[in-house]
Amino acid sequence: MVRSVANIFRRAAGPPLRLPQAMTEAASKSPRVHLASQSARRRELLSRFGIEHEASHPGIDDGLLARGSVSPEQWVASLAYLKAAAGVGAAVHVPVLGADTVCVKNGTIIGQPVDAADAHRILLLLENGSHEVLTGVALVWPGSSRRDIFVDRATVHVGAIGTERIEAYIASGDWKGKAGAYNLSERMAAGWPVRCDGDPSTVMGLPMEALSKRLAGLGAKVSQSGG
Repeated sequence: MVRSVANIFRRAAGPPLRLPQAMTEAASKSPRVHLASQSARRRELLSRFGIEHEASHPGIDDGLLARGSVSPEQWVASLAYLKAAAGVGAAVHVPVLGADTVCVKNGTIIGQPVDAADAHRILLLLENGSHEVLTGVALVWPGSSRRDIFVDRATVHVGAIGTERIEAYIASGDWKGKAGAYNLSERMAAGWPVRCDGDPSTVMGLPMEALSKRLAGLGAKVSQSGG
């Protein structure tokens, strides 16, 4: 499984993206994209940018996959492609969007915490330092070999959170299902000492600055302001 996942990124590099005419005609009557995810944050980001979409669970449990020797960039790109490819059966004539997000600290990938103790460990690791957040994105068209795969990154700087604030956060359960055990906008709103260099939406699960440009180039109506 490790070898096949590692090869996905290499095989996925295709020719320049062209949207087939039949899909262009169908797009006016269908959602602009099919999101292979039930992430509320990703759906919120798409809606904020005015991108019509529907969503379904891709049925991929990446916790069962091993990264092997691939780089963090290749890993998130491969997982994004796996999710998009798995969601093709639920979409007709519209691109399927898959995404995956990880944090990287000192070269080590940090995904979603498995439990409260793991979330506590991750926050202590991220406190008083900087880390990168990588989001891999894949657009795949049903019935076509066309796909567009890319990775966006941002750097997050975290100050002193404090024991009391960390313990209260762990008790709230808000860390569940979040790469790095946190959501950027939520923690900034809560007054945590967090700063982002790059596209904040990359940290939230979809790099909308890059994605919206790609979708707009395919004829989708996109609000570039995200308002």
